[in-house]
Amino acid sequence: MTETLTGTDRSAGVSYEELLDADSRTDRVPDHLRAASPMPAGDMRVPAAVYHSRAFHDLEVELLWKKVWQLACHEDELRGVGDYVVYDIADLSYLIVRTGEGADDIAAYRNACLHRGRKLRECDGHGAKVLRCAFHGWSWRLDGSLNEIPCQWDFPSVDADDYGLPQAQVGRYGGFVFINPDPEAAPLADFLGSFPDTQATLPMENRYVAVHVAKVMPVNWKACQEAFMEAYHVVATHPTLMETMGDANSRYDVFENFSRAISPNSTRSPHLANKPAYEPWPDGKQFCRYRHPMSGFIYERADDDVVHVIDNDGNVSVFDSDGVWVSGPITQADPHLCLWIGGPQVPGFETVPVSINQPDDGTPWREYSADMRREELRRTLSAHHGVDPDDICDAELVDAIYYSVFPNWSPWGCFNAINYRFRPNGNDPDSCIFEVMLMAPSPDADRRPDPAKVVHLGVDDDWTEALVLGPLAKIFQQDSLNLPWVQRGVRNIESEQVVFANYAESKIRDFHVRLQTQLGIDYAEMMAGVPVEIRL
Repeated sequence: MTETLTGTDRSAGVSYEELLDADSRTDRVPDHLRAASPMPAGDMRVPAAVYHSRAFHDLEVELLWKKVWQLACHEDELRGVGDYVVYDIADLSYLIVRTGEGADDIAAYRNACLHRGRKLRECDGHGAKVLRCAFHGWSWRLDGSLNEIPCQWDFPSVDADDYGLPQAQVGRYGGFVFINPDPEAAPLADFLGSFPDTQATLPMENRYVAVHVAKVMPVNWKACQEAFMEAYHVVATHPTLMETMGDANSRYDVFENFSRAISPNSTRSPHLANKPAYEPWPDGKQFCRYRHPMSGFIYERADDDVVHVIDNDGNVSVFDSDGVWVSGPITQADPHLCLWIGGPQVPGFETVPVSINQPDDGTPWREYSADMRREELRRTLSAHHGVDPDDICDAELVDAIYYSVFPNWSPWGCFNAINYRFRPNGNDPDSCIFEVMLMAPSPDADRRPDPAKVVHLGVDDDWTEALVLGPLAKIFQQDSLNLPWVQRGVRNIESEQVVFANYAESKIRDFHVRLQTQLGIDYAEMMAGVPVEIRL
């Protein structure tokens, strides 16, 4: 592997600034992409308890989820008056309701009857005239005012003026609806700060929810989110990305309430600097027969859940799809590549050949990949987007540019469709709901297509069961091989703390700085034995 001196903020590979300077449209690189704002280096130790403690979870409910702006739904789920979406976070539930025809006629009510607490709605719906409780029939108008109490004579102390549904603040950005239960919180625009400037090339309001998948994960929401905040794990978890991604020379920046990582594509991983560039072989298959870029070993699908691993001397061993040895002289294998090759496949992709897509005419690789993307955009973008693909720099077209907006929204930048949201799964600190939304350019200037129906996956479901994700599901399944064991491990780690890299994990460090501020706690005090319960 190519490594660096301890404490530096980059690998020995080409820097991202050098890649921008070599961009075929370097004069079109937007200022926000060049803006560098690295987090100052510093040691960070995080108590392992923040990932599994019930007391810490309860603290988050009180001082995070009841106090912060958070993505609740998309405007397109609320097209008609009386349409509503149920937004659950921990043990809190809000009813997001379209109350009128205006763009801002959206309200967020506590989703609980003021009589005996029953949820007013358990799932999303359309066209409600009133919000009626199914238990005893108490009802509220769409504006939140009390509409009716059956046998009202029996409730002489109930004043209708005092029994409107409690509301959260509502804000809109880019087609998304955000809520903040804190009535004293600053407006959403103040919270987002300069983040909208980073989305100027193809604004989010010009996109629609083309794919939406929600999966229950057996891991704390923070640990799940952190797996998607850095490229440091690529060398171990995603070996199939290393030939085409500069993982170790990714750039990391922190801004106001958001942070950013940029992982360059169409460039080899610096970890491969001293490794041979293996020639593609005629029968290589992207998902069924692949040469490991670090070892050179070939991983070949033999049957469902069975992988043959062939070393450079021709020795063959058999492993299952979790990388567990079955037979043969090779006793250790990469579990993530075993899963990639031997695990469930996306129908129709079994015979896709290995292709790095490097040009053979001398064109720089990144420019070549960007030109392919420009051709695609000419077919998919409409005139109303106001985007000329020839005016877009290579970096915006090919690189993985992924943001984290505190506390739990992770939209990708430029032309990448990915958006993530991470939520605790009810009151269970050991479980979360991980959502993937793919935001495609809207073909119509006047009306976005209806949002995709949510594909729900249970804790034991494979990501490949969400066919709408295509081969992206295989990437998520590799991450899912790690995360349950992370959750078990944080309960077992002897030091009772985890440590993060100065630079490559600076987005995570920034998140934990903000979380401590939001919760009014100090991790050092926690590790010294001060219980978080006293903070409530």
